Amino acid sequence: MLKNQNHLLFGTKIYNQKTKEIGLLIYTWTNTYADGDVEFATCIDINGKKYNIEMDKITPFQD
Repeated sequence: MLKNQNHLLFGTKIYNQKTKEIGLLIYTWTNTYADGDVEFATCIDINGKKYNIEMDKITPFQD
């Protein structure tokens, strides 16, 4: 279940630790599982493809 959708960080440049690429954060949200909640972000990669990733797998990126 998607809840707590937040657009406050829209446009933040991020570093994806899984793919080792730079992307843009679109919004954050909480995914509720039977055993707890996990914070996720919806991002866009350098090719314009949208993806969801756990918040602990990305970090803000400064040029």
